[in-house]
Amino acid sequence: MSTERDSETTFDEDSQPNDEVVPYSDDETEDELDDQGSAVEPEQNRVNKEAEENREPVRKECTWQVKANDRKYHEQPHFMNTKFFCIKESKYAVTPLFFFQAIPQISTLAWYTTLFPLLLVLGITAIKDLVDDVARHKMDREINNRTCEVIKDGRFKVAKWKDIQVGDVIRLRKNDFVPVSEPILLLPVLVLPQETNLKFKMSLEITDQYLQREDALAAFDGFIECEEPNNRLDKFTGILSWRKTRFPLDADKILLRGCVIRNTDFCHGLVIFADFLALKKKKKNSGWVRIIVVLILLSAGLAIGHAYWEAQVGNYSWYLYDGEDATPSLRGFFNFWGYIIVLNTMVPISLYVSVEVIRLGQSHFINWDLQMYYAEKDTPAKARTTTLNEQLGQIHYIFSDKTGTLTQNIMTFKKCCINGQIYGDHRDASQHNHNKIEQVDFSWNTYADGKFAFYDHYLIEQIQSGKEPEVRQFFFLLAVCHTVMVDRIDGHLNYQAASPDEGALVNAARNFGFAFLARTQNTITISELGTERTYNVLAILDFNSDRKRMSIIVRTPEGNIKLYCKGADTVIYERLHRMNPTKQETQDALDVFANETLRTLCLCYKEIEEKEFAEWNKKFMAASVASTNRDEALDKVYEEIEKDLILLGATAIEDKLQDGVPETISKLAKADIKIWVLTGDKKETAENIGFACELLTEDTTICYGEDINSLLHTRMENQRNRGGVYAKFVPPVQEPFFPSGGNRALIITGSWLNEILLEKKTKRSKILKLKFPRTEEERRMRTQSKRRLEAKKEQRQKNFVDLACECSAVICCRVTPKQKAMVVDLVKKYKKAITLAIGDGANDVNMIKTAHIGVGISGQEGMQAVMSSDYSFAQFRYLQRLLLVHGRWSYIRMCKFLRYFFYKNFAFTLVHFWYSFFNGYSAQTAYEDWFITLYNVLYSSLPVLLMGLLDQDVSDKLSLRFPGLYVVGQRDLLFNYKRFFISLLHGVLTSMILFFIPLGAYLQTVGQDGEAPSDYQSFAVTMASALVITVNFQIGLDTSYWTFVNAFSIFGSIALYFGIMFDFHSAGIHVLFPSAFQFTGTASNALRQPYIWLTIILTVAVCLLPVVAIRFLSMTIWPSESDKIQKHRKRLKAEEQWQRRQQVFRRGVSSRRSAYAFSHQRGYADLISSGRSIRKKRSPLDAIVADGTAEYRRTGDS
Repeated sequence: MSTERDSETTFDEDSQPNDEVVPYSDDETEDELDDQGSAVEPEQNRVNKEAEENREPVRKECTWQVKANDRKYHEQPHFMNTKFFCIKESKYAVTPLFFFQAIPQISTLAWYTTLFPLLLVLGITAIKDLVDDVARHKMDREINNRTCEVIKDGRFKVAKWKDIQVGDVIRLRKNDFVPVSEPILLLPVLVLPQETNLKFKMSLEITDQYLQREDALAAFDGFIECEEPNNRLDKFTGILSWRKTRFPLDADKILLRGCVIRNTDFCHGLVIFADFLALKKKKKNSGWVRIIVVLILLSAGLAIGHAYWEAQVGNYSWYLYDGEDATPSLRGFFNFWGYIIVLNTMVPISLYVSVEVIRLGQSHFINWDLQMYYAEKDTPAKARTTTLNEQLGQIHYIFSDKTGTLTQNIMTFKKCCINGQIYGDHRDASQHNHNKIEQVDFSWNTYADGKFAFYDHYLIEQIQSGKEPEVRQFFFLLAVCHTVMVDRIDGHLNYQAASPDEGALVNAARNFGFAFLARTQNTITISELGTERTYNVLAILDFNSDRKRMSIIVRTPEGNIKLYCKGADTVIYERLHRMNPTKQETQDALDVFANETLRTLCLCYKEIEEKEFAEWNKKFMAASVASTNRDEALDKVYEEIEKDLILLGATAIEDKLQDGVPETISKLAKADIKIWVLTGDKKETAENIGFACELLTEDTTICYGEDINSLLHTRMENQRNRGGVYAKFVPPVQEPFFPSGGNRALIITGSWLNEILLEKKTKRSKILKLKFPRTEEERRMRTQSKRRLEAKKEQRQKNFVDLACECSAVICCRVTPKQKAMVVDLVKKYKKAITLAIGDGANDVNMIKTAHIGVGISGQEGMQAVMSSDYSFAQFRYLQRLLLVHGRWSYIRMCKFLRYFFYKNFAFTLVHFWYSFFNGYSAQTAYEDWFITLYNVLYSSLPVLLMGLLDQDVSDKLSLRFPGLYVVGQRDLLFNYKRFFISLLHGVLTSMILFFIPLGAYLQTVGQDGEAPSDYQSFAVTMASALVITVNFQIGLDTSYWTFVNAFSIFGSIALYFGIMFDFHSAGIHVLFPSAFQFTGTASNALRQPYIWLTIILTVAVCLLPVVAIRFLSMTIWPSESDKIQKHRKRLKAEEQWQRRQQVFRRGVSSRRSAYAFSHQRGYADLISSGRSIRKKRSPLDAIVADGTAEYRRTGDS
């Protein structure tokens, strides 16, 4: 009997990971991996598969329906019932304490003590949100009021974006933004999807053929079934039903909102999605739970005390009878809620708005920082969130992209090797090197762009003299072998390339005299040193990530057939003719270029006989129209012609590091921040950039994938051996992977990463699967097997993270966006550290969203990373200021703020606790009601807010000069359990002093007038005055950076207290509101007694003098790093100049190989070959609108 084989993912131990390839696609499934296999499957499976292919496909994911030019169709009830609900927790939930205060049996406080602070907090928060909403509404209104043309009543009419609906047919002109989420293309176009590099989009051939006129577009009645809106921007599944035929739709036929139309005068599209909103979740904070627990325990203890006091004293004291015959237990229950109200200021509602104000202010300081402003592109730094500022001061790990983040992503042709000779050094026409030489004058070339800088005059001499034909053929290859599109703007050539590398190569050939001028479906025109020649294009063998090369086959005007090819050295060298005299010289040049961190590729060619081409072309045409496995068939045909190639040389393109990258990485490393580079580039390129930015040094020991795999295998074996019966009795031993000392780095490719982390997918066995019910034992064994596999995988991943974190630098290359996010998630999971991810492109979005903090670089790669980030700026070097200055200051300010806030509120609130021992635990307050109302709102709020906004222990220059100051945030030294309980203890001791010193002073005393001042109201005024002076002077002791504003706020708060107190204790306000103001004359009567002033001074002194003494001893005997720097800050004002480490060239070492300079995406070959890509001369748009019968003239641009 046959049983079903397990079809779960397995791990192939036999295959060796390939460092040269990017792992499988993020969305590739096991079934898709199956299709790639070549194993022979059973006959029964083949028959079943054919039956499935012949069956009408049922697409469960195609649940979204769109009908063209029919708005009424989308107003039907089953469409209108589809709604998206967004539930959000309200900030403005009114505390239930206010309602408890309305119950006389519970509350001893007036209702306004909670209502007034609550209204103030809600008012400030509402104003802040209103400002944000108004700004957001203004931006939305500006975008929504943009216009485009929509077909209405059979003609195109101008409409606003907000009025566009699903099913509308719209017209987009050149340089227009796409206004809706996803329109389907009806005419072909090239677009710029918020990226520098163009992406081609090709419409269905049927719509391109029949929907050229306005009346045809108005009559279009196609019906689309597709997937619902989702976050998979690179995939799309749908079907267009039109003219009784179904046409498949994919991502190449869809435009996303925000794309820019290029390379066409206009195009038309059908709106599929509109008004789809994606929301970002906010993090929750549960830090209040512990304080609330303390509040409940205190209230419960005091309530029990009141119940006991009532049973022992209250019931037997006739003068305390209140007319209610409540039991002691019931009175204790009421007092529990009474103390919850009285002691609720331990968690004051003003804390929320204070934190919001501080965070908002810190975010604006980041936005206003001129030292993070990039004037070249008018790009300031932008804090896109206000909730993560203090976490910027606690970063342990930074995950960075390479291209466009560490580098400029602006490619420049720097050097080349032709026929074994290296060109590009500073030398004159006689091959003499010079340190200072003028750049080459390209005025002889009418097509030179005037921006290209080159200093090797000897290469120009070789081109113009023609002594070496290989030199001219080299640049002719660059001018002809590409998929660049050309456009003329004001008579100047404008190249549109699929990658910046390819654009740089074609532009270099243009400046050296071989200018690409125009192309049609079958021809390409080149200016060769001023002579225009047109070549017939017989075939374009396009680039893909597997081939790593592209070729073009052309027929010269003389009738010869030639193949020109460019690609990675690893694939080109495998296909060279064995008789290549310059092979070794070119290899040496590649090593030199790689050591200079240049991006390289090899150029080669071959001549093809007419008969050979005719035979190959038949195979090529057959593969081009194959209905299944077309790509595999084409690759196989390409291999037949791309062999026995003649090597011409190699190019070297420079992708410069951004300014200040080595300095930034050096300072962040000194701040004990680990930097991991995650990139899709080749290992050699990533390693070279690591050396260039000084992430790696010459004394760094580098571990590669095979080394890591061996170390992890040994560790797993040791752990397995220790995991016997007695493992639970033996404490786990965390042994280091490397001996102490030495500088180590880890470089790992995506393939090795999958192998090591047990994420590698393998193909399933192609066997007949007959499903039978499993027994209970089989299910149990299967479950145990899965658990063991998951446990092994988790242990392996933890070991990898431990190993990587022992290295000073980690570089992960040839990794997919999904793998980038996975690496970040592993560090978050196993290290419990704050992480930051920084990138500039769409492929960095997953990584940016996975990290605790995401930073977007607004550079050459567009705005996707910026829109997904928490902070953004234009240059990587600004990261050091964001973390070492703003992040560190924000952390210190917030920690100081929280410590002081809890201190002042415990000192204020716990006076009620001590007072309860003398009032029968009756929840009577120790202060006047109005003082309780205004304490956190007016008397002590402004100084702490200003400290949270402006305080700094050292200046920004010293913060950058001494990165070691940053470690206090990483170790969370300024606000942890220890610091919190110290603040709590400080508040408790202060509250005891504030209560017991006035209490002792008031016992058995007589004033100057012979009267006893020891009444309750005078006692409350004395405690309140001492409290306000103490907490305001205390914040003066905590302030490190004094300004006039700080001093004014401290003394102003004290003056404000006394001014309001005298007003509230006046007879005039008592006459107006007798029930609300009952302390009539108390302040004037009490504070005219010198005895009370002495009591206040004594109380304040006892509270503050021990603090002053402890601070002095601490700074003298155990000074912190910031204390030392503050002490010598005048001597340290001159900022230390950072010196770049000298580069050491390791001649003869070829471990750092050359890097393939293409982008990892296909070019425009399909579009060019289709014939619909070339800019067609159309009738003027006005003529088309006016005359529905206007025809397009389909002639190629010259």
